[in-house]
Amino acid sequence: MALWDGRFGGGPHEEMQRFSESIGVDLRMFHEDIDGSQAHATMLGAVGLISTEEAEALCSGLEKVREEIESGAWTPDIALEDVHMAVETRLGVHVGDLAGKLHTARSRNDQVATDVRLWLKGRLEILDEQLARLIGVLLQRAEADGRILIPGFTHLQRGQPVWLGHQLLAHAWALSRDRERLSDALERVDRSPLGAGAMAGTPHPIDREMTADLMGFSGLVENAMDAVAARDHTQEVAAQCAICMTHLSRMAAELVLFSSREFGLLQLGEGFSTGSSIMPQKRNPDGAELVRGKAGRVYGDLQALLTMAKGLPMAYNRDLQEDREALFDAVETTIQCVSVMAGMWQGLSLRTGIYEEALKNDFLLATELADYLAAKGVPFREAHHIVGRLVKACEEENGDFSLLTLERLRAAHDSFEADVMEWLSPEGAAERRTSRGGTAQKEIARQIMLLRQSL
Repeated sequence: MALWDGRFGGGPHEEMQRFSESIGVDLRMFHEDIDGSQAHATMLGAVGLISTEEAEALCSGLEKVREEIESGAWTPDIALEDVHMAVETRLGVHVGDLAGKLHTARSRNDQVATDVRLWLKGRLEILDEQLARLIGVLLQRAEADGRILIPGFTHLQRGQPVWLGHQLLAHAWALSRDRERLSDALERVDRSPLGAGAMAGTPHPIDREMTADLMGFSGLVENAMDAVAARDHTQEVAAQCAICMTHLSRMAAELVLFSSREFGLLQLGEGFSTGSSIMPQKRNPDGAELVRGKAGRVYGDLQALLTMAKGLPMAYNRDLQEDREALFDAVETTIQCVSVMAGMWQGLSLRTGIYEEALKNDFLLATELADYLAAKGVPFREAHHIVGRLVKACEEENGDFSLLTLERLRAAHDSFEADVMEWLSPEGAAERRTSRGGTAQKEIARQIMLLRQSL
């Protein structure tokens, strides 16, 4: 029996029934649906819309439904359309006609909005925990392996020498902002829409503050029409996930590059790599590549949520049923990718000393020579030009900075003195970057302390 059988002469067409059901997606919210229903039943009893005994019976019956779904003892049929009707119908098996009183002063419109917000609160907590875990792994790596000297890249070309810890912390700080964004989004998610009804509220003397408190919400969505129509909180969460996936994708791209023979900086653990069906030697970075690929999937989820709500008039429209699949996918994919990334960083091995010899006399030390001259009072633009000519001269001789003698440097500019040779040390170049946020080890240690405090 459909909910609207009083208005219609018959039930929906079989094809329409299959087309419009959402229970296959919504059933994952059965815990949240039951939690919200128990809070609603308790409130109905407290304000006198049903008796205390009836409220207790409804809550007890709902708990039995929870146990049946959780254990697999009962699986709803798609004819029940959505998780709300599934729970209410099964509740009737346990408490009889009393189940019909549960829907007093609410609509499926505010019910689903409540379920989604409750589901999001729980998943955002899990995502935050996984982000904190990944940041913690990066900090452990920065402490254990942070003194490995590597080239810092811009445009994927060698730029300046940095310590590996500096690069790891760059990723950690980006992830810490993801946590901040999730915390901000949670403020807008953490508001109860229950009691809004279909869009206009209810004439019954309900207590919305009570149900919000029972469900653990920190506040209410104040306007009933906004409560059932709003999807900006789901879009916001999906946007946060998309940004987070961008950070993970960039990290994944580096793992792919740095694990290649051409870079040779690291080797991914076997648990997060795969082999080849034809090339026996291969250790493919599939975990990283899948994270990179799934970023596009989450971007698509965000685009779907934005497009779905665009141009919709107030208040509820059936289009909004399509939000859950994209939202669930965005959040759960991001959680999974953060967890996998933490596992990859925990299980990989790093090669020490691989770049120390290669970076000696490398042109990535050119900025050191320019800064040396700037410290002697030469305008930096002039110093940049002078060193650029030195680089060009060495290239024309098919060499590097090993060709530079003190005499040759002084010929380029008389501010060069004997101590300039100390500036052509890659380790020294990294350690001279002592400005706040620089790559020097003391700055790495300070940033690790700050990030640990944030965890």
